[in-house]
Amino acid sequence: MSGQETTLLIVIAASVVILLLVWLFMRRHRTQALRNSFGEEYDRTVNARGGRSKAEADLIERKQRVSKLDIRALTITERDRYAEEWKETKALFVDSPVEAVSRADRLLTEVMNTRGFPMSDFEHRHADLTVDHGEVARHYLAGHEIADRSSDATTEELRRAINHYEALFSDMTKDATDRDHSHIDRDGDGIDDRVQSTPVRPAANPALSERDRI
Repeated sequence: MSGQETTLLIVIAASVVILLLVWLFMRRHRTQALRNSFGEEYDRTVNARGGRSKAEADLIERKQRVSKLDIRALTITERDRYAEEWKETKALFVDSPVEAVSRADRLLTEVMNTRGFPMSDFEHRHADLTVDHGEVARHYLAGHEIADRSSDATTEELRRAINHYEALFSDMTKDATDRDHSHIDRDGDGIDDRVQSTPVRPAANPALSERDRI
């Protein structure tokens, strides 16, 4: 083997090692970023998916999906209406804990849908919630697990489910705004895009009008 061939092999080997180190660094950086972003949900997803690679692909897909959603705050009117419904739901717990938990679950689904989370099964709603609401997503999961077996759950377990749900309800209904979401202004000009502009007629020429009357 000539000296040039030996040098070429060394360069190729060094390049492979460098690329491998860069790949390992990027993967470690991605893992740390996802851990920081999702917290406990990262480890839960790793266990659920059976491995880090599948779990990280899942978490990245969630971020990309949620970034395309039009999530908004509730209006003050919506918040007040839901707050009254939540109060009634908690009062119902005294006479019918199972029904109260079921109603709380449905109410949270409605609140999330109003805010812009898509209507889907629980797994997808929970997954979307973990992206920006990791702590309350944990409460949502715990409450829903009890709700799923509500007919066999003890009263104390059902009470814990309501408490878990209340953590999510408080988060979803805070920061209400008086903005009217029926107003659509995609171009940012301050004018509702649904309002059609009326053509402006040119002002009449007084001289021409006088002449036409002759």
